[in-house]
Amino acid sequence: MKPSNQSNTEDRAVSPVIGVILMVAITVILAAVIGTFVLGLGDQLGDTAPQASFDVVEVNNGSENITIVKTGGQTIAAGDLVLSIDGERYEGAFPEGDWETGQQKVADYSTGSSQSDTQTVRIIHDPSGSAIFEEDLDFN
Repeated sequence: MKPSNQSNTEDRAVSPVIGVILMVAITVILAAVIGTFVLGLGDQLGDTAPQASFDVVEVNNGSENITIVKTGGQTIAAGDLVLSIDGERYEGAFPEGDWETGQQKVADYSTGSSQSDTQTVRIIHDPSGSAIFEEDLDFN
């Protein structure tokens, strides 16, 4: 007589197979997580430049300032922006506070050298190092 609590021979290998599949899945997930930390892929996620558009309203060479209006895009902290004129950086050129679409800001700069007629003006998002605005302006 056969005891009723014995399992069928067909069901014997199910538990070890599931165990092996789970161990392989855990190993693959751990390898992916460790790989992202080792390769530094997670650090690059927060360093993207914001999307925004600007337009120059006025260049006043006598008082060394440029009036710029933000014409679109997401709100940006003005403290994160750096003014660059022909490669020379002016930290703190923009007044503090958030810069929203439609607002004008006057960027102050001072140079010790004589300026050429046309110069490349850039607004650089300092945390990411990306230029979010670039235009050649006439400084006459």
